[in-house]
Amino acid sequence: MAKQKHIALNFEIDRLTNSIENSFTGESLPTEVSPVTLEELKKIKEQKTWVFDWVQEHRLPMHKVYKLTTIAEPQTIQGLISMELKPDHVLMHLIESAPINRGKNKIYLGVLGNLVAYACKTSFDKKYINGAVAFYAKTQLIEHYKKELGAKHVGGHLMILDGYDSLNLVNLYFSQTSKT
Repeated sequence: MAKQKHIALNFEIDRLTNSIENSFTGESLPTEVSPVTLEELKKIKEQKTWVFDWVQEHRLPMHKVYKLTTIAEPQTIQGLISMELKPDHVLMHLIESAPINRGKNKIYLGVLGNLVAYACKTSFDKKYINGAVAFYAKTQLIEHYKKELGAKHVGGHLMILDGYDSLNLVNLYFSQTSKT
């Protein structure tokens, strides 16, 4: 059986918020995470501004792709995440902010934190022990994930979120006031 190749994730947490926050006004906007359709992914692929080929990712049978949108603008995708449900944890395969949420002039902060929190919530919802979430990180970002998310470096490029740190993200993004 061929060993599965894992992509080392290269995402930076700009800010942990209780939803997503307008970087210019500071306004916090309620969000929703839901499955993305193949038609939506084909539209964003046509834009040629996203880093990953999300259409290809969507077609992988064990990978589930979700979109983050605001309640006010459900047609505008703010970010995407691909996850796989393993027997005892959630494995994040890919995560990406929309092009409008990258760089110095990004519109919203907290997009990637929101999506990681969704992976943690999914793990708790599936009754996995301690809300376990795993992902592979680029070497230069291991310390960033430890500091910003509380992720633990297991070895090699493998990192996990569980226990208090996983629950902290869920509580931050999925509290009563967040409406995520």
